Amino acid sequence: IQPVQVHFFLHPFSVSGRFELWDTDDPVPRAELLKKVRGVDGLLCVLTEKVDAELLDAAGPGLKVVSTMSVGYDHLSLEELKKRGIRVGYTPDVLTDAVAELTVALLLCTSRRLVEATHEAKTGGWGTWRTLWLCGYELANSTVGILGLGRIGVAIAERLKPFKVKKFIYTDVAPRPELANMINAEYVSMDELAQQSDFLTICCALTPETQGICNKNLFSKMKETSIFINTSRGGVVNQDDLYEALATGQIAGAGLDVTTPEPLPTSHPLFTLKNCVILPHIASASYTTRNAMSVLAANNLLAGLRGEPMEKELKL
Repeated sequence: IQPVQVHFFLHPFSVSGRFELWDTDDPVPRAELLKKVRGVDGLLCVLTEKVDAELLDAAGPGLKVVSTMSVGYDHLSLEELKKRGIRVGYTPDVLTDAVAELTVALLLCTSRRLVEATHEAKTGGWGTWRTLWLCGYELANSTVGILGLGRIGVAIAERLKPFKVKKFIYTDVAPRPELANMINAEYVSMDELAQQSDFLTICCALTPETQGICNKNLFSKMKETSIFINTSRGGVVNQDDLYEALATGQIAGAGLDVTTPEPLPTSHPLFTLKNCVILPHIASASYTTRNAMSVLAANNLLAGLRGEPMEKELKL
């Protein structure tokens, strides 16, 4: 198998003397997946496939490696994989630029109310010039907060610097001085992050500790003029609490590239709010990045099957 031949949007395939490809962008039905993984040596998946004890049992003891075409791995049962001695490949770094670009675009779109403005222009709401009509919030002289400072958080800050941001602050499980020094960011507590941030960007991984961490307690401490941006995972946000904060004016606006569930039902209350911009999880959706992710995922899989070091392996 030549890795370059499998650089499009891939769903699970296996290699064990045979090659199986789910040749569609739609997620493979669970029943079909459980049937197809029987006896495989390797599995390449995306974040829509839950790799848990049920799936690993169905695959059987021959499964040696799981390669996911994602930087996030909350869809993988790491404890089960570790217990069974299964190696895991993933795709960090190659999507950093694309996610950072999309985060900045979503932040600007939300803070300057571009979706509202486009709607008004299309539907006849654009009348005479009005002093405070569709006014939003500027990045210049603002404080930008980052929840979860990693490669993507640093890349976002680097792109925001030219907008004359006054201060970057962050919180994480512990201070990260090497990364923080790259963007001159100050480590603060969670409460201080909420209280000081004019723009709060969520960049943390979804873990048991971060599940629902952005909730009523966080939103109640934020400024009424604050903009909340999430391009990490939907599960880090309590969406009922976010709706309440937006609907009551507790915070000014929110931009979400990720939700729970995905896709978010069109009847969801968040879609009724003018101050909430929702995208369909497209942060890494550039041709360059998706191709790089798929090549890396394929190469990780092949290296794992050969018993060689992977380019990007998750240490369990």
